[in-house]
Amino acid sequence: MIDIKYLREYTDEIRCNLEARNAKVNLDELLEADKKYLVLLQEVESLRGERNQTAEAMKGSVDDRTALVEKGRQIKAALSAKEEELQVLENQRKELLFKIPNLTHPDAPVGKSDEDNKEVRQVGKPAKLENPVGHVELVEKHSLADFERGTKVSGSKFYFLKNQLAILDQAVLRYAVDFMVKEGFEFIITPDLAKEDVLIGKGFLPRGPETQVYYVENQDLALIGTSEITVLGYHMNETLNENLLPKKYVALSHCYRTEAGSYGRESYGFYRVHQFSKVEMMAFCKPDQSEALHQEFLSHEERFWKSLGIPYRVVDCCTGDLGGSDYRRYDIEAWMWGKGEGKGGYGEVTSTSNCIDYQARGLNIKYETKEGERGYAHTLNGTVVATPRALIAILENYQQDDGTIKIPDVLMPYCGFSSIG
Repeated sequence: MIDIKYLREYTDEIRCNLEARNAKVNLDELLEADKKYLVLLQEVESLRGERNQTAEAMKGSVDDRTALVEKGRQIKAALSAKEEELQVLENQRKELLFKIPNLTHPDAPVGKSDEDNKEVRQVGKPAKLENPVGHVELVEKHSLADFERGTKVSGSKFYFLKNQLAILDQAVLRYAVDFMVKEGFEFIITPDLAKEDVLIGKGFLPRGPETQVYYVENQDLALIGTSEITVLGYHMNETLNENLLPKKYVALSHCYRTEAGSYGRESYGFYRVHQFSKVEMMAFCKPDQSEALHQEFLSHEERFWKSLGIPYRVVDCCTGDLGGSDYRRYDIEAWMWGKGEGKGGYGEVTSTSNCIDYQARGLNIKYETKEGERGYAHTLNGTVVATPRALIAILENYQQDDGTIKIPDVLMPYCGFSSIG
């Protein structure tokens, strides 16, 4: 959530940021609601002062008690009405405020969509194959998954993993956890559900025509789309001692997304599904630590994908492609032969974002210095690996001309086999 005081002082800057990020928010409506809120807040505070003065006067007065009681009654009634009105205005202001996206890093590319993202570097080259095929054909050939029965049981874009691919799925996840634990990250497995307040504080607008959230009927609960949500909620309404910062977690969870509004976007096979598993990095830190931590997260992601031997590229995401809570985001896109109608191309497999104090402000996560000063923490997130997109990259890059599929060296100890087919 944006600091309302910053918005009041730098309104023109916020307007420019909204335009750069393609955010459709009625800023004038928010400013008007804020103005009314401040005026009414003064009235409420004035009435509270009168109420307290009247209460004090009644302690020492006998002759005027009847008049003071009546005055107190009138003040109480007026205050109750004003406080109720104030609450309505506060809710209206907060609802609009949550729609304002984060500030944007000055070095982030300006653009309208992911087509305007800036390539930072390419690492590795795709293997030369006589006739590379996509993972759907490989899966069918080796009986590694069942899309048809997944649809029968749960609906479209659900699936069953089978045989060696199911083992490979678990191997990739465990390898990712071990990879980050060795870097000093604290490992946690999170709930798969969270309360709506946590989702909103994180920066999601969970209800609407293009919601990505599955709700549990008649419950204040939703299935999470990323463990970033639950790890953020872990420290909600807490103040962290600066001596413990940065706090780094690596979290494992199932993730669920409706993929509403994704009609027409590439979604072959496993590429865009409703359920997947993910290993995610999260950090809570002081403001002067977040820039360096963001580069550290990107470095961890790159080393992980290099260790798998998957060709990839890094892109610096433009303003129009940033999520609402992102201050700056880098994506790693792995080479996939099934992309581009079988011609091959890069597909997103990880992202890492610096969210500065945006999420911490929404969830009331603060830090305290040894001098007793407090401020909102900065939060960062970064995907280590998400399956099944990682499975796409492995299957398609490690396919052999004879139709078999090799297993990356680092995963063999976790799988117990060296090839498929």
